Amino acid sequence: MSTWFVSDLHLDPATPEIAERFLRFLEGPVQGAASLYLLGDVFEAWLGDDDPEPAHRDVIAALAAVTARGTLLYLMHGNRDFLLGERFCAETGATLLDDPVIATIGGKRVLLSHGDGLCVDDGAYQRLRALVRDPDVRRGFAALPLASRRRLASQARAGSREHLAGAGEYITDVNQAAVETLMREAGVRTMIHGHTHRPAMHRFDVDGDQCTRIVLGAWHATASVLYWDCAGYRLQPCPV
Repeated sequence: MSTWFVSDLHLDPATPEIAERFLRFLEGPVQGAASLYLLGDVFEAWLGDDDPEPAHRDVIAALAAVTARGTLLYLMHGNRDFLLGERFCAETGATLLDDPVIATIGGKRVLLSHGDGLCVDDGAYQRLRALVRDPDVRRGFAALPLASRRRLASQARAGSREHLAGAGEYITDVNQAAVETLMREAGVRTMIHGHTHRPAMHRFDVDGDQCTRIVLGAWHATASVLYWDCAGYRLQPCPV
């Protein structure tokens, strides 16, 4: 049975071509798959499960069709869609995962993460990450009127663009020592994540064992996805 891994779609009504490609992916290559993992930043901004945005409702309906066909759907929060909640999961049939989490794929224990928690050289971002993942902060934001949430999300995206423009490349990538520490503590030799928009397969040793870190791609760029079946895994461009 096959499994797909995807992250960083950044679905946005302003870029309908990405959503159209994702819907084709769900209707085509994903059909018959055992499972689909969405490892964060599925949406450019998720204002709450009560947002009636039509483009997002189309995605919800498509994901519900995937699970209705028998494919297991797993979802992880990203830094852009940390308000995805119980209603979204109920409507799509998704299971919300912790970050990080260990999954068994093809008989192998694999560590899954969105990846932003490993960018520890970016102190400003890590402080913001801790803030927005605080349950009280989430509840407070979700209680605001939708228009207020939309305005704050727009301001946050503008601030993020400004921060990234002035940050060095190493700051916005994962820290290798943090990766090795996490894999050592988890007792795994394979990790899959997104967030950095730098798709690649990294090989390195941890305590004498060969390890692999697989980075998924963003859909506004390469749209690299991971396909895993009984023959092994491969990082490839989205096949639609």
